Amino acid sequence: MQLVEDILARQAEHSSWRRDIHAHPELAYNEHRTADFVASRLEAFGIPIVRGLGKTGVVGTLKAGNSDRSIGLRADMDALPLTEMNTFAHASTNAGVMHACGHDGHTTMLLAAAEYLASHRDFDGIVHFIFQPAEEGEAGARAMMDDGLFRDFPMDAVYAVHNWPGMPVGHMAMRKGPAMAAFDVFEVTLTGHGGHAALPHLVVDPIQVGVELVQAWQTVVSRNVKPVEPAVLSVTQFHAGDAWAVVPEQAVLRGTVRSFAPEVRALMERRMAEITAGICAAHGCRFDWRYEHRFPPTINAADETDIAARAAMAVCGAEHVDTNVEQVTGSEDFGYMLEEKPGCYAFIGNGPGDGGCLLHSPHFDFNDEIIPIGASYFVRLVEDQLKPGA
Repeated sequence: MQLVEDILARQAEHSSWRRDIHAHPELAYNEHRTADFVASRLEAFGIPIVRGLGKTGVVGTLKAGNSDRSIGLRADMDALPLTEMNTFAHASTNAGVMHACGHDGHTTMLLAAAEYLASHRDFDGIVHFIFQPAEEGEAGARAMMDDGLFRDFPMDAVYAVHNWPGMPVGHMAMRKGPAMAAFDVFEVTLTGHGGHAALPHLVVDPIQVGVELVQAWQTVVSRNVKPVEPAVLSVTQFHAGDAWAVVPEQAVLRGTVRSFAPEVRALMERRMAEITAGICAAHGCRFDWRYEHRFPPTINAADETDIAARAAMAVCGAEHVDTNVEQVTGSEDFGYMLEEKPGCYAFIGNGPGDGGCLLHSPHFDFNDEIIPIGASYFVRLVEDQLKPGA
């Protein structure tokens, strides 16, 4: 690996930053302490900042040379509503909140890159350091954009990176086109006619209707979507009843749908609604249906993915960079940014996922060994894309 030596020399300090953020996790749009931490570091580096985009977002802007070429580098700051089960010294001090996805590490890597670039301005142009709130299902990227991110901070391209457990340390990966799936949510409230469980002929059972829906919805994936098109439909909540011998009046089902192609997304929504209407009609059950588009797919631009790949290879070596990584059916609100600006979303190896050290696990912890790798990658991106004289 060809790491930036000055960043590597600061690894212990950067690790202490990351662990401080990990110990004080904050949920979407409440990242006040984290935003203060970020803002104070950027100001100490001499980087002007603007706060308040997307409520708690922070943007630092660094200029060098005379060019008006510009790029954005983005890190997410929020944590998850999860109780941490780790017992190390930097475990969460906020009950029921945990950095279980590595956003503490993403923030630290971008801060480390900003620190280096502020003191080694070997580029010609403008870099916007974007520290985003509310990535975990709450569309903080969209909120920052609505507050004028791209209007007030013009940029030619935007980049982000996410740690990936199971990928070896020192490896990176990306792909052109759709890299992560669109994220949709659905909810159906079934209203039947409750009554005594011993007299089923006198009730309209919403639980039975719900069971049929769970099974029938899966036929959309297996029988309506083309086999070569990825799609995932998961029912994640089924709420009904409070007593042993009472058929309830209502049942509520909720879940998520993932897809990559717009036509598949539309098909899933339409067929699920049709199936719901048909099964409810067959049983004389009323229903309320809600289907919401949360995140678009994360689609990497071809040229910017080539730029990202070159930067990753400069740091990790060509043999450790996968430029056609398998698509991920998880989702990212960075997809909103890529709808408006070309860019690339890449993955960086976090090492083995042993002992439950997986994303969104109560045992997860970001690997501090990869902080200088991710920070060096960001630096190489800037120095490559904003090369003086280019």
